[in-house]
Amino acid sequence: MRSRAMVILIICAVLSGCVSESTSSAMPGSPDNEFAAKGSVANSDDLDIVANLPAPPQTNSGTDDIVAENDLLEVDVFQVNDLDRTVRVDSKGRISLALIGEVQAKGKTIPQIESEIESKYGAKYLQSPDVSVFMKESAGQRVTVDGAVIKPGIYPVSSTTTLLQVLALAGGLQEIADETKLYVFRQIGERKLVANYSIKDIRAGKKGDPRIFGSDVIVSFQSGAKVAGKNLRDALGIASGAARLAVPL
Repeated sequence: MRSRAMVILIICAVLSGCVSESTSSAMPGSPDNEFAAKGSVANSDDLDIVANLPAPPQTNSGTDDIVAENDLLEVDVFQVNDLDRTVRVDSKGRISLALIGEVQAKGKTIPQIESEIESKYGAKYLQSPDVSVFMKESAGQRVTVDGAVIKPGIYPVSSTTTLLQVLALAGGLQEIADETKLYVFRQIGERKLVANYSIKDIRAGKKGDPRIFGSDVIVSFQSGAKVAGKNLRDALGIASGAARLAVPL
């Protein structure tokens, strides 16, 4: 009888905790419900909530990457091997090249940098220069993944990386994650935007798999129901173990 009473007390205690945790996750003011209350398109003082995130500006609808500080660029001047360089973007966002000196690179796309270098070489040194710039190593093309994922952290992305691929890099969602509440934050100029994506819908083919850009922040929220269910299963396991230990030999 004592062992049965102990089992009942343990389950009741955990159920109480589950209800409390589930309720707290639905309380006004939590990030999850603050977003949900605003709907798919809404505004706050410092954050614009949108249905779908636009590509960063000056990226040609997302086909061009923006160069960032510490990126490593390879500059090739056609048929002038002495001018070829592999250069890293410095803390002021500049690269240094032979003859023409410093060129501002941070915040620009590869085509924009190519055009500027051609213009500077063409002004004094070369006739119709043909310059190619390649992104050899990108320090800026990294994203932060946090929340209910297996391996939160910072991960590299390329010009074709999608949301599902980033989640795969992070080991996938935790058991307690809400597949309908994955938020992607993106800075667009002075505006900070966030959009809610449903991984469940993306995997089912109901929604497209969105492109992810460097400096994006991806946060997966927990499901209150899944947390409660997991706590209950854990409690039942603990209670069963306690009951076995209470049985006299």
